[in-house]
Amino acid sequence: MVDPSTPDLQAPTPSPVTANEPSLRFDRVAIIGIGLIGSSLARVLRRDRLTGHIAVCARSHATLDVARDLGLADSTTTDPRQVVEGADLVMLCTPLGTYGAIAAAMAPGLRQGCIVSDVGSAKRCVIRDVGPHLPDGVHLVPAHPIAGTEHSGPTAGFAELFRDRFCVLTPPPDTEPAAVERVAALWRQAGMAVEILDADHHDLVLAITSHLPHLIAYTIVGTATDLEEHLKAEVIKYSAGGFRDFTRIAASDPVMWRDVFLTNREAVLEVLGRFSEDLAALQRAIRWGEGDRLEDLFRRTREIRRGVVAARQDQPETAKRDTPPSA
Repeated sequence: MVDPSTPDLQAPTPSPVTANEPSLRFDRVAIIGIGLIGSSLARVLRRDRLTGHIAVCARSHATLDVARDLGLADSTTTDPRQVVEGADLVMLCTPLGTYGAIAAAMAPGLRQGCIVSDVGSAKRCVIRDVGPHLPDGVHLVPAHPIAGTEHSGPTAGFAELFRDRFCVLTPPPDTEPAAVERVAALWRQAGMAVEILDADHHDLVLAITSHLPHLIAYTIVGTATDLEEHLKAEVIKYSAGGFRDFTRIAASDPVMWRDVFLTNREAVLEVLGRFSEDLAALQRAIRWGEGDRLEDLFRRTREIRRGVVAARQDQPETAKRDTPPSA
């Protein structure tokens, strides 16, 4: 049975630090992948002058051209080994399924004392796929800034994306504490509240709070795409709030989410099994007219929503763009 417990997270109260603090300032940051999250982080680094050089790696020269035009990169390359040379922080911001190959390619260029981190939505696979490739003296600090929109690419990013959200770090047990603190300080500077969890627990919690909702959204919207054309047109025309919300989630990057489900398959399948049982019970209640059972469920779920609001996690990320921080 799925453990429904979640980490004891209170409303985020980020603790800003000054850009001059030694634990925060980086000489050279390498960002591999400059999509929504990578470009938003680059904007934070620029805004707060947290590094003297941002090196960006992407597969496409066109993407790198955009990154330079936006002022997000001081140097660019398509070569993972080249981009990490001289970096004291490397951020993997590509789909999870690419991590192993990228880690193998960049490993010879990593310098002693470098920190390798990431922004992926599953964490055990990062330790499994990246860790074995890293030379001795290089620190792995997996991270998951829990923020995002349905948009992608370097033009989609904005520095406020991370504000008032949580970032979860899942460092392996033997990780150097100073390296963990440097990554934590960076995300706090971005406006996030930082928590440390075991990687497996993170993956189970996120399977419930993020991965399963995306899977449901893809399924519901996929069902709509299979309807007869005249019915599909009416579904789109008369979309109510719930369906609109599902279409927004289902518009998320398909490659990224393909890799999330495949790399976190055990936790997703465990949660999906529990959900299937609950859905079957709900189906029986509707079939047999068990109104009390339905009402009890709906009342209990309202409490979850109230908890989300109390934790200030109800505001869409896009609503924070160019708005001042909350008091």
